[in-house]
Amino acid sequence: QVQLAESGGGLVQAGGSLRLSCAASGRTFSSYAMGWFRQAPGKEREFVATIWGSDGNTYYADSVKGRFTISRDNAKNTVYLQMNSLKPEDTAVYYCAGSGIARLSVVRDGYAYWGQGTQVTVSS
Repeated sequence: QVQLAESGGGLVQAGGSLRLSCAASGRTFSSYAMGWFRQAPGKEREFVATIWGSDGNTYYADSVKGRFTISRDNAKNTVYLQMNSLKPEDTAVYYCAGSGIARLSVVRDGYAYWGQGTQVTVSS
């Protein structure tokens, strides 16, 4: 059974940083795409960032480009999201997602596996 477990969320002041982790078990993702999505209250779940391929290709939503960095440690089967210069509008539940294919996907349907989410709250 594939499980994705997020950690690292919390409360931070605007301008601060957090690092989210997503540990996968039950399947090795290596070059397969893994991504982060987020969902704010009353809003749709939206794409944040993804990483895929043996070269570690990355792609970001415009709203986080230059502030967030996605990375992976294949030895630990873990993906990370380093979030810097956080803004109140980044407040959301952040979800880790895993795919069975090694290509770019920015839509929810591109991912078969999901974590339970971790809350990130940015105060102004």
